Amino acid sequence: MKIYHGLEDFAPIHNAVVTIGTFDGVHLGHQKILKRLSSVAQRIGGETVLLTFWPHPRIVLYPEYDLKLLTTMEEKTALLEKYGINHLVRIRFTKEFAALSSEEYIRQVLVEKIGTKKLVIGHDHRFGKNRAGNFADLVAKEKVYGYEVEEIPKQEIDDITINSTRIRNALNEGNIHIGNEYLGRAYSITGKVVKGDELGRKIGFPTANISVNSPHKLIPYNGSYAVQVSFPNQNHIYSGMMNMGYRPTVDGRKHSIEVHIFNFDKTIYGKTLTISFLKLIRPEEKFDSLEDLKIQLRKDKLLAQQILKSNK
Repeated sequence: MKIYHGLEDFAPIHNAVVTIGTFDGVHLGHQKILKRLSSVAQRIGGETVLLTFWPHPRIVLYPEYDLKLLTTMEEKTALLEKYGINHLVRIRFTKEFAALSSEEYIRQVLVEKIGTKKLVIGHDHRFGKNRAGNFADLVAKEKVYGYEVEEIPKQEIDDITINSTRIRNALNEGNIHIGNEYLGRAYSITGKVVKGDELGRKIGFPTANISVNSPHKLIPYNGSYAVQVSFPNQNHIYSGMMNMGYRPTVDGRKHSIEVHIFNFDKTIYGKTLTISFLKLIRPEEKFDSLEDLKIQLRKDKLLAQQILKSNK
């Protein structure tokens, strides 16, 4: 997959089969669009082109909303490559870009910059200033600009009302199983292992403290989870349990992400790892003493092991 960091880096190609969107999460609905895109490209001997935006348009237009995303650009890029995209064009989204009329968007972006021959979009795709452009506008310009547009029907792409907002809500409420079902995979976060206060080690549950460097990455509901852990360029997947929250039993001031990896005893400060969420064990809670916390952690570990075993 070739990656372009702006429209200015891309030269129009022959038989460009194009789709457009933020594709946050690359969930099951997105995957249907991607599969259709590849199918069309194979049929007409074309190459697939995906136009996506960074930052997310809502972050630029509504910064007060503090939108959290299912995927960083790096995560989204890795997922899109798995679906056979030939060309990924990252368009820097600005207020100036958002001001393009639907007519300017079609002519300047889709036709002049990309050379679109076939456009595949999801149901209710909107574009241009104030999101005024729609499927009918695209169809109206087919003969003018020499492309064809195909809209994937709502019932085909959205059988269970899959959208990124619904997945975000599920994760924020601790319904990891729902989020995972809609994503078609386990939700994950990636971060660097940083120094902690080593309290976990003192009570028999050493943890790796994780720092996620993307301010817009969604961190799920505070609680304890059964998880899987992996390191870059390694095939082995470790089992573990993770606690996220403010550690009310200890101090309750600073949010932390701490993962206890089962049967693991290596020093990994500074290493990057990816944690995949399988199931919420329990919400975060405050215990009367460290001994009570320790007893609960033993119970959590047994339950996590059962969940992980049933997931194999």
